[in-house]
Amino acid sequence: MLIKHLRPALVSFALLSLVTGVFYPMLVTGVGQALFPKQAAGSLIASKDGKPVGSALIGQSFTSPKYFWGRPSATAPMANNAGGSSGSNQGPLNPALAAAVQARVEALKAADPENQLPIPVDLVTASASGLDPHISMAAARYQVARVARERQLAQKELLRLIEANTEVRDLQLLGEPRVNVLKLNLALDAGKT
Repeated sequence: MLIKHLRPALVSFALLSLVTGVFYPMLVTGVGQALFPKQAAGSLIASKDGKPVGSALIGQSFTSPKYFWGRPSATAPMANNAGGSSGSNQGPLNPALAAAVQARVEALKAADPENQLPIPVDLVTASASGLDPHISMAAARYQVARVARERQLAQKELLRLIEANTEVRDLQLLGEPRVNVLKLNLALDAGKT
């Protein structure tokens, strides 16, 4: 009597496992690769020699003053660790968050002591995922003087480069214009000023 009930349950389990665990993922993967090949492959960005240097979807850590810096990452201890994607879950009244923001403000001031512009919030706070590859236009402009000084370039050239690497609003109405830091820094290295 038990076998009478067990057999249909096992057959159903095996069929559903095949459908939901094998066939459906293969179908979705195939459709994704056919319709969105670049995105399905991770939106990789290649260097001049064709080697992948990163993804357009995941922030990279730049610490040299000759580069534009991205948003801080909450994926400690390794910056921009995609395997540790998460926010810090620290609320605005958390003393640890206030201390981290203050330390980031001081680091920005130390890197460019002559800069009197207000520091954009996205340069001192991590994004929800901790992996945001973009900064605001204000954050990019804030860094122009430092990068221009380090690379011995005119600020006007850097502003043009920022403009050329600015992504517009999604569907022309969602979000704000933003700059992909990896693309901007690769353009800097390529001398596209």
